[in-house]
Amino acid sequence: MASLTSPWLVFLVAMGCTLLAAARSNSGNPTAGFEKVVLADGDFQVQSPFNVPESQRFQYRNGVRTFWVHRNDKPFNTATHTNPRSEVKLRSSGVWQFEGYGYVPEGTSGASVMQIHNQEGAAHSTVLMLHVYDGVLRFYSGTEVEPDIYNRWFRLNVVHDVRASTVTVYVDGKHKFGTSVTPSDSYYVKFGVYMQHHDQSSCMESRWTNVTLYTKH
Repeated sequence: MASLTSPWLVFLVAMGCTLLAAARSNSGNPTAGFEKVVLADGDFQVQSPFNVPESQRFQYRNGVRTFWVHRNDKPFNTATHTNPRSEVKLRSSGVWQFEGYGYVPEGTSGASVMQIHNQEGAAHSTVLMLHVYDGVLRFYSGTEVEPDIYNRWFRLNVVHDVRASTVTVYVDGKHKFGTSVTPSDSYYVKFGVYMQHHDQSSCMESRWTNVTLYTKH
C-alpha cells in the first residue's frame, strides 16, 4: 500500500484535482462542442397581435428585443384562436442549442417565455415550454426550473437532441432540468411572451439579448 507521501499518490491527487476543475469549467459552458449558427435579421420572425401595430407589442433597440402583450389582446392572425403572443420564431433541426440572455420584469405571470414547437399537425404542438408564474420559471406549469427569475438578467441555454428526443435546460451555466420528449421530424423555437391559460397578469413582458443558435454535427 502506498504511503500518504508517495510521489505516485501525490500525482494521482493532483490529476484528480485537475480533472475535477476541468469538469466544473465545462459544466458552466453548455455550448462546449457546439458550433455557432450565423443568423441574419430576417431569421427573427416576429409574431404579435394582429389588431395593433407590431411596434406596440415589440421593440428592438440597442441589441435588446422587448416583447409584451395584454391579457385581452388578439391572436397573431385571424386564422387562429390561440392566446395573445409577442414572440420571435426561429427554425432548428438536428442536435441544436438555444442561448439567450433573458429578463422578466416583476409582475409578469402566466406566460411562456421560451418554447420548442413540434412539426405542423403533430399530436402535441410543443415539446417544451418554459412558463413564468409569480417569479418562478417552470417546465410548462409543473417542475420548477429556476426560482426568483424577476428583475435580473439570466443566461438560458436549452439543448434539444432531435435524434435522442431529449431536452436539457441550463440557467446561468448550471444544469437545471432534463427530460425525454415526443419524437418528431421538424421543430422550431420561439422566445418572447405567449399568454397561458391560468394565473395571467394583465400585462406580460420579457426582454432578450444576444440570442444565438448552436448546432452539433
